[in-house]
Amino acid sequence: MSALTPARPGSASSSSASGRGSTTTSASDGRPPRRGLTGLQRAFGRHPIGVLLALPYAVFLAAVFAYPVVLAAWMSVHDWFFSAPGVEVDHPFVGFENYRQVLTDPQVHQAFLNIAVFLVINVPLTVALALVLAVALNRAARGRTFFRVAFYVPYVTASVALVGVWLFLLGGDGVVNSLLGPLAPDPSWLVNSSLAMPSIAGFVAWKQLGFFVLLYLAALQNVSKDLYEAASMDGAGRVRQFFTVTVPGVRTTTALVVILATITGANLFTEPYLLTGGGGPDGASTSPVLLMYQLGIEQGNPDTASALGIVLVVLVGLLVLLNRRLLRSES
Repeated sequence: MSALTPARPGSASSSSASGRGSTTTSASDGRPPRRGLTGLQRAFGRHPIGVLLALPYAVFLAAVFAYPVVLAAWMSVHDWFFSAPGVEVDHPFVGFENYRQVLTDPQVHQAFLNIAVFLVINVPLTVALALVLAVALNRAARGRTFFRVAFYVPYVTASVALVGVWLFLLGGDGVVNSLLGPLAPDPSWLVNSSLAMPSIAGFVAWKQLGFFVLLYLAALQNVSKDLYEAASMDGAGRVRQFFTVTVPGVRTTTALVVILATITGANLFTEPYLLTGGGGPDGASTSPVLLMYQLGIEQGNPDTASALGIVLVVLVGLLVLLNRRLLRSES
């Protein structure tokens, strides 16, 4: 038997040994070998299918929301006015002149005061009613599907159709005043400068209630029943369980409801326009969006209306960020 000659450095056997050693080392690390990224992954990340599926909606958002906001921002710093089709006119740069007019206009101050009154009434009312009704439906043994549909019908019904019902209820000779008799307000609800916006806040809360009830119903399914059993063993009744278990358990959903209700209120237009005849009485129900319509379309000042719109977008964005920060600090 011939003696085996030792392998020289750099030989094939040495290379294969080092290769096996490196393979063993890589396997001992417990990490899968990295694969090269494909073209789609380099362009859209490691989950390109999800990004590609979301692209149509992103394009829709850009076309319907982003582009109008950018155009409004450009119009707000120029002297913009309507002109005949095909006529080229100059739109000189005016800086923040339109913003100065907006911020010093008493009508704008009144519109933001009106929407503040609306939000103070509508948002807490929406949160409270939606949560209470969701808890009741979650515990109901019979008729749950019927009431879910019944609460959701106003949300998907056009406001124009529902306004007729509320005019029938809150009009001067409406059902509510007939029931109240001598206690009915004079002037009536929708022509009373003190009651017009609260009446609209109640209408909007009722209309959008079904959507928020469904949000809370979904959130309640994630609250563990063990927490209720533990609270019951500690002697907590239904009311105490509601405040100590249910309310903390749906805190994230409550934040979402507050944000959505705030955004909806800030964009209030149809309800005051139809219920009070365009923001009456004396502008007591004029919202910022309704005032934008009056300034831009009825009075022919789209540049001033655009400045008001940008101010509204900034304020709503700040409110949403403040709400999220408060929620994060509580968590």
